[in-house]
Formats: sequence, structure tokens, C-alpha cells
Amino acid sequence: MKTIYETKGTCSKAIELDIDEATGVINSVQFLGGCPGNTFGVAQLVKGQKAEDVISKLEGITCGVKPTSCPDQLAQALRQVMNR
Repeated sequence: MKTIYETKGTCSKAIELDIDEATGVINSVQFLGGCPGNTFGVAQLVKGQKAEDVISKLEGITCGVKPTSCPDQLAQALRQVMNR
């Protein structure tokens, strides 16, 4: 399932996700905006992982004084997709 999640409170503006609906495995992630090296690195690390595992690892991570981060927003996006 391909979807676009609009981020809140981060430098990235959106996250494009492709998740296998049957297995919950992440096929691809692409951040639109944000810090290119960091967001590309996160996207590569989560590829092939189960969404539920990634959520448990990334949810709640903050960026400086911001209450969220690009990894946290990815967790929120995955949670939204998995709860459909």
C-alpha cells in the first residue's frame, strides 16, 4: 500500500510510504524535505523491517527542543497506516 503522510513539527514536509499490507513489511520510505543524509539513512535502515518493530524503536524520539522528529513522524505515519 502506497501512501503519503504529511508531517507535523519537522523540517520534512511529508513521508512517502510503501508497505506490504499482508505482512506489514516496509518496502520503501522517502522523506520529502528535511536533512537529506539523516532521512535517507533512516529510510534505508527501515526498509525490509516490520512496521510494528520500527514504530516501537522510533516513536517518541525528539529533535532538539522540538517535541517530535523525522523518525517519530515516520512512526506516526506507520501507526496511521497500520490502523486502517
